[in-house]
Amino acid sequence: MLLAACQPEPAIKTTYVSYQVNPQQQQLRLYWHNAQGQRFGSLGRLRQTLAAQGDSLVFAMNGGMFNPAFAPQGLYIENEKTVTPLDTATGQGNFYLKPNGVFYLATDHSAHIVPTAAYHHNGRVAYATQSGPMLVMDGRIHPAFRAGSTNVQIRNGVGILPNGHVLLAMSKVKVSLYHFADYFRSVGCRQALYLDGFVSRTYAPAVGWTQLDGDFGVIIGITTPKSSPLRTGLSLPATRRRRLWP
Repeated sequence: MLLAACQPEPAIKTTYVSYQVNPQQQQLRLYWHNAQGQRFGSLGRLRQTLAAQGDSLVFAMNGGMFNPAFAPQGLYIENEKTVTPLDTATGQGNFYLKPNGVFYLATDHSAHIVPTAAYHHNGRVAYATQSGPMLVMDGRIHPAFRAGSTNVQIRNGVGILPNGHVLLAMSKVKVSLYHFADYFRSVGCRQALYLDGFVSRTYAPAVGWTQLDGDFGVIIGITTPKSSPLRTGLSLPATRRRRLWP
């Protein structure tokens, strides 16, 4: 299923595994360590831990870049506590391809994506993860991306839909940053953030995509108590016609 770097990149028929989350109605949060201070690392270990607590994992994917110690590369907030600070430095690699950005959930359960320079901690942030680069800003693709780039990879990211829902997506084939950003833009996201590349994994049992391995830092997860009716997210079709956005 993977495309060689020398092949032309697929057009709008590229498939993605995706999930829409209504943060006002579904339990969306970030995970890094368990109660014993051990890193979850993989989607399988997170699912196992949550199941022992009586929660069912509905969807999960890696949630941002990490350093060699598997610590978040930049800002990480969990349960309103800042675990690692905002990184405003310059450097090499995708994380430092400015502007990078922050995905965060406010205490009122609203979801936001902002460039790092625009992020302001107002004391009402429940969860946050910093990554980069920004994919889409105010409906426009990051200016450094180029259509037809041969720099292709499996990629995952997060966007905010016009109705305030969160769109989590991972490519099933290797794509360029431009093509990945264009996917988020084409489905209506005016803000979207890149999370990571070849390490990316996604657990989406509702659509038969159940990657439980991985070895990374922060994880984004959606759960539901086993005693409650399952509120499923609305997965976008694997392929869809392009919609035109300004």
